[in-house]
Amino acid sequence: MSATLTSAPLAVNAAPKSRIASIDLIRGAVMILMAIDHVRVYSGLPAGGPTAGIFFTRWITHFCAPAFIFLAGTSIFLYGRKHSDVSRYLLIRGAWLIFLELTFLRVAWTFNFDFLHYEMAGVIWVIGCCMILMAGLVKLPAPVIGTLGVVIIAAHNLMDSHMGRLLDGLDQNRLSGLWKIFYVGFFAGPVQIGPHGPNLIVLYSIIPWIAVMAAGYGFGKILTLELAQRRRLCLTIGLLAVGLFLVLRGFNLYGDPRPWHAAGQGRNGAPAMPSLFSFLNTTKYPASLSFLLMTLGPIITLIPLVENLGGALARRIILFGRVPFFFYMLHIPLIHFLALIVSKVRLGFVSPWLFTNHPMGNPEPPEGYVWSLPPLYLIWGITIVLLYFACRWFAALKARRNDWWLQYL
Repeated sequence: MSATLTSAPLAVNAAPKSRIASIDLIRGAVMILMAIDHVRVYSGLPAGGPTAGIFFTRWITHFCAPAFIFLAGTSIFLYGRKHSDVSRYLLIRGAWLIFLELTFLRVAWTFNFDFLHYEMAGVIWVIGCCMILMAGLVKLPAPVIGTLGVVIIAAHNLMDSHMGRLLDGLDQNRLSGLWKIFYVGFFAGPVQIGPHGPNLIVLYSIIPWIAVMAAGYGFGKILTLELAQRRRLCLTIGLLAVGLFLVLRGFNLYGDPRPWHAAGQGRNGAPAMPSLFSFLNTTKYPASLSFLLMTLGPIITLIPLVENLGGALARRIILFGRVPFFFYMLHIPLIHFLALIVSKVRLGFVSPWLFTNHPMGNPEPPEGYVWSLPPLYLIWGITIVLLYFACRWFAALKARRNDWWLQYL
C-alpha cells in the first residue's frame, strides 16, 4: 500500500509532491535488502553463521519485516485521510493477501503442489491478518491505536517466563492452534488445519506484528505535521528507541528471551559466538522488544535524514518503494528460478532439493550444493536489475490507469 496523501497520478521518474518520498525510499531500500535473504534461502547458507559475512548477510535483512509492516500501518493512516472506505478496503485486501500467501506464494517458494503437508504463514500472511484486525481498530483515534501498539510491543515479552510451561501444554490444549498463530509461532510446531488438513508453519505470529502495524498507524499522525516538527519528533523517537535497545540489551535487563553472552560464555557447554554477533542476535520469531527496538529505531531515525535525498540512485530505489507488493510477488519465483539455473551450472543438474518445502520445512541441502557468498550476491544483483524493469513498467501502468483492481497489487 502506498503512502499516498492525495489521489494525484504517480509520475514514474520523479517523486510526486503528493507523496512522502522518504517513506518510498526506505520501503524501496528494505525491499532490495529483503531479496538478499531470500536468495540466501536457496543458496543453502544458514541464517547467520560463524563468519562475519554470513552473519551480516542475514542480520542486515532483519530491518525488512519491521519496516514493511510499520510503514504499512503508516500507509493505512494516510489512506484513511482521503478515503472513507478504509475498513472495507482493509478487510478485502487482508483476505486477498492471506489467500495469495497460501496459494501463489506457497507454490513460488517450493515449486511443488504438496499443499497437504506444507503451508507457510509468512510475512504476507501476517500483514493480511493484521489488516483485517486493523479494519476494526481504525474506528479508534490514531493516538489510541498508536499507544496500544507501543504498549503491546513493550509488554509482550512479559510472557517469556511462562513460555516453557505454555509450550509444554500446547499439545493438550484445544486452543493450541490459536496460541501458535497469535504468539508462539513455528517454534511450537505446525498448526494442523482440520483433522485431514495441511500443516501450517507459522513463521510470523500475529503478536507482536499487529502492534507494529498499529504503532505505524499512530506514527502516520506525526508525518502530517509541519516539516521541522516531524523531523524533530522522528529523530527523538528513533534515537530514544536505539538508546533503549542498547541499555536493555546491553545489561540483559528485559526484552529478549535469549540473553547475549560475551565470548567464551556459551551456554550448556556450546561454543559461544563472538560477542558482537551475540549482542545483535535478537529474537525474530516471535519478534522481541529488543529486535523491534534494534530495527525500528534506526528506520524512524532515517526518515528525516533521507527526506531530500535525490539523484538517479534514489529515484530508482523510490520506484521499488511505490510498488512493493508487486515486487514481492515477483521476486520469490524469480529467485527460485535463478537458483535452478545456478544448480544446473554448478552441479550439472537441477538439485531435487530445490523442489522441497522451502524455506522452513525442508531438509538440509545436499552435500556439495551450498553456495559461497559471491554467487549469492551475484544472483541478488541480477534479481534487482530484472525487477527494476518490471517494476518500472508496473509503476507506469498505475500512473496512467485508475482501475480498481490495481490498488490490490
